[in-house]
Amino acid sequence: MTSSRRHFMKFLGAGAMIAPLAALHARPAGAAPAFGPGFGPLSPSLPLNSSELVGAFGDLRGLPLVTLPPGFRYWAISLTGQTMSDGTLVPGDHDGMASFRGPNGTTVLVRNHELSNRESKFGNALGVDVAAGYKFDTYANGGTTTLVLDESGKLLRDHASLGGTNNNCAGGPTPWGTWLTCEENTSLPNATLSTYQQRHGYVFEVPALATQAVQAMPILGMGRFSHEATATDPRTGIVYETEDTGDSLFYRYVPHRPGHLLEGGRLQALRLKGSTAAVNTGKGFLGRLNQPLAVDWVEIEDPDPIDNAPERSTRRQGQVQGAATFVRGEGAWYADGLIYFCCTSGGDLGAGQVWAYDPQRETLTLVVESTDVNVLHAPDNITIGPDGRLYMYEDGSNGNNIVGLDSDGQLFRVAENALNGSEFCGGCFSHNGRFMFVNIQSPGITLVIEGPWRKGQR
Repeated sequence: MTSSRRHFMKFLGAGAMIAPLAALHARPAGAAPAFGPGFGPLSPSLPLNSSELVGAFGDLRGLPLVTLPPGFRYWAISLTGQTMSDGTLVPGDHDGMASFRGPNGTTVLVRNHELSNRESKFGNALGVDVAAGYKFDTYANGGTTTLVLDESGKLLRDHASLGGTNNNCAGGPTPWGTWLTCEENTSLPNATLSTYQQRHGYVFEVPALATQAVQAMPILGMGRFSHEATATDPRTGIVYETEDTGDSLFYRYVPHRPGHLLEGGRLQALRLKGSTAAVNTGKGFLGRLNQPLAVDWVEIEDPDPIDNAPERSTRRQGQVQGAATFVRGEGAWYADGLIYFCCTSGGDLGAGQVWAYDPQRETLTLVVESTDVNVLHAPDNITIGPDGRLYMYEDGSNGNNIVGLDSDGQLFRVAENALNGSEFCGGCFSHNGRFMFVNIQSPGITLVIEGPWRKGQR
């Protein structure tokens, strides 16, 4: 670990706790000690099933895939190119993912694959392989797969669950047991070329307990834009959405009937209250850390623009009404009445921010801003653990790590990628808090990490 990695990073702003996180306080550069203790020092670790890890993805036998603290262990499941229970191959580019409680003590994972058009990995030219009649677009290779694990975290069966979508990056679970998978691409059909057959940039819904692929049906009311992630408020059924662009908006979809998203609803974008012009939250907010900002919402009148003309985009529709802009909105998660979301390139340094929206108080609070790329760089996916801590999954150029944040305001590393420079993504926990599930995007590996996740619960 570099000495700068050891600098103690805190957030500005003494004051009230934003559960489950507390305010962090500024410290001078060079202050010691480093991160908080977390779970302890990291060291390279072999997966328990290391001897089995050879196939179309290469030979990973004898290679540590991650570093972990003492008392943790892990194994790899569902690698790109392996044959699934339905006879199709595991697609590549594992990405966003969520965990659901299944029947008879099982855990169900629904996982994205960030594949586009005819992109393939390791000879798997079909991408997510479902019957043509179930595909949204026969030219697109993205979609989702579903994995069923037993009580000990071992894979029981898996299958393709949604296909024909484009660059499924992240998404989010719903309280009614579905996964919302999001297209991070707004490609248009081209009548003169053999390419896309449909407009893209939509959200699709996948029932977690479906035992086979489902028909891919876009939820038009949730908008057509460069989607990233969703987080659903279980009290209201309102779905919050992030957008991965440099001038993105933070949206909410208010369904006409909670839990029935295809029936339509209203798409709105967040605005800092009193703003008459779009405010760029990416810079100049470091001094407002942990200070709640009053917000309201503006209507997006045309959530499904016919083309990609900038003036018709959902972003532009919101910005002309003063909607706030964010720098690459990415992972989102609901916890304790708040909606947390990452801005991967936000902040004065451009190294990342985490915001918390409070639906009851109608406030937005900056709770994380990285001031040192060696401490936190490009937080992407995000989740809350069984210990009440926030877990961020980096997608940066300074080494990719899983970074935790506890309620004392101490950052700590949980794991680092020891295999390659690929990002961690899809981080989530089992319903019993025993396992963290996470993907290494390339070559496409899902890991099950077992450890004392409730240690030091706050």
